[in-house]
Amino acid sequence: MTEFTLHDLDSTPEGSKAILENAVKQMGTVPSLYAVMAESPEILQAYTQLHQAFTNTSFDAEELTVVWQTINVEHECHFCVPAHTAIAHSMGVDKELIEALRNSEPMPTEKLQALQDLTLTLVRKRGFASDEELAAFYAAGYEPKQVLEIILGLSQKVISNYVNHVAKTPVDEMFKPFAWRKKQA
Repeated sequence: MTEFTLHDLDSTPEGSKAILENAVKQMGTVPSLYAVMAESPEILQAYTQLHQAFTNTSFDAEELTVVWQTINVEHECHFCVPAHTAIAHSMGVDKELIEALRNSEPMPTEKLQALQDLTLTLVRKRGFASDEELAAFYAAGYEPKQVLEIILGLSQKVISNYVNHVAKTPVDEMFKPFAWRKKQA
């Protein structure tokens, strides 16, 4: 079986080098996810651009975290749940919300619950949502723009979650304190 390479600044393809250099400047290291994706400069570029675009949406830090972690937990991503736990802490997201997301527990507000519900619907039903499901989302205070923004976040997470599944991406030391396994029913 062919293993995925964990690239560093010396081994990375030229098209991925600038992104890895930027990661080192921002985080002090090349995260394992980037190290795997560097093999294909196109996927690394797409992922980082989607990440930037999603963080620029109308969602606040809590809402971004709800979308990311809802998808990560549903996809059972061993890498992204701990990584986004660390990111949520760095963004100042409430610890109780972080733990509720990691453990598939109810959200603390009706609005965040509506966001989680529609996110799960879009993941589980591959983008199909009934008129009733959309109406419940809108009744919570959201608009069609936010439906599209969930899909943007989902696009980003499909890339990272699926890469981590096939590559068995090792969890970085900085994320290990937030190691995660799906709760058994």
